[in-house]
Amino acid sequence: MSLTKAVKQEAQRLGFELVGVTTPDPPPHFEIFMNWLEAGRQGEMGYLETGRSRQRRSDPRQILPECRSILVLGMRYPPPEAFDGDDPGLAPRPGNLPLAGRVASYAWGADYHDVLPERMKALVAFIESQAGQPVPNRWYTDTGPILERDLAQRAGLGWIGKNTCLIHPQKGSYFLLAEILLGLELAPDEPFLPDRCGTCTRCLEACPTSCILPDRTIDARRCISYLTIELKAAIPSDLRPQIGEWVFGCDVCQQVCPWNWRFAGQEVDPAFTPHLGVSLPELIRELSFSPQEFNRKFKASPVKRAKRRGYLRNVAVVLGNLAAGSGNPDVIDALVRVLQSEPEALVRAHAAWALGCVGGETAQRVLAQAAQSEQDAGVRTEIQAALAGGPYAS
Repeated sequence: MSLTKAVKQEAQRLGFELVGVTTPDPPPHFEIFMNWLEAGRQGEMGYLETGRSRQRRSDPRQILPECRSILVLGMRYPPPEAFDGDDPGLAPRPGNLPLAGRVASYAWGADYHDVLPERMKALVAFIESQAGQPVPNRWYTDTGPILERDLAQRAGLGWIGKNTCLIHPQKGSYFLLAEILLGLELAPDEPFLPDRCGTCTRCLEACPTSCILPDRTIDARRCISYLTIELKAAIPSDLRPQIGEWVFGCDVCQQVCPWNWRFAGQEVDPAFTPHLGVSLPELIRELSFSPQEFNRKFKASPVKRAKRRGYLRNVAVVLGNLAAGSGNPDVIDALVRVLQSEPEALVRAHAAWALGCVGGETAQRVLAQAAQSEQDAGVRTEIQAALAGGPYAS
């Protein structure tokens, strides 16, 4: 058996459903990445535009000079159960959770930053045992200065769809990608050249914030995943209603993709078995999370990346969206507690916005009182905007 075949078999045994090999040549879409940066579409992700980042993404050998091949891997995570006849829809929410948010399905189970590295280490150990010597290597999973989807397409794993995701023609796009740069030559796979999106534009039409661009890039500044995870400041007020129910990430552009809901299988690695408490969080309860409660619940979850202040900011926005115009007393009580006692100004500001959305005399009275006592200028601005009439005002 050839070394390349043995490595692929071991990778699959370790749970990597997609396995391909490519060369360390410069990525073909680097210019598109540079244009994306020049347009400022990375938002506050400044680490993407440093000179070091640009240099390394331009040529994998800038990361590992000895690199002779790149092993590209994909591990499946749970696809949302999103079927309604011939068209996908949002997964049905349990009847006892009327005010539950939604979390992107890759974050329903264990944190892939914990799962994939251990398996990549095991794979490198296997490669070295087969080679009979140490092999220079570097490995990443969404953590390194490389263009992952470019490498995956060149390794034959699929094509980059209009929604910017890598799509495998038989398995869809619900995959976490990882790469191992090796100072060892493996036989490269043929690139996947067909574009099988055709004339379909479902993802562009379904995106709640219209962030997907014609050149198969995303304006991160409008993307729900960016707004709820990467953005550390206030969510722009005009985009808050479009966030809908998403408290962490977003699956919409994948849910509507026919390559997922018609052809992709439902198998998932056991490490990513969904936990209901994460996938459908109870918003009123979680809005009261202390730092200790947040850390305890999300210790092994990707959701911890948003940090408590970002997560509660998101929860407040979703509560405002779901309870808009309802005057729901339970929601109002939860938001009032935040406005009066939460130490993080960012969370108080979004709670004020949400109170303006929920509406009613009680919300207006509390907002008026808070306008007199609030010390933070940013929160006061949000309070005044809420008193003047929120986005759902008639």
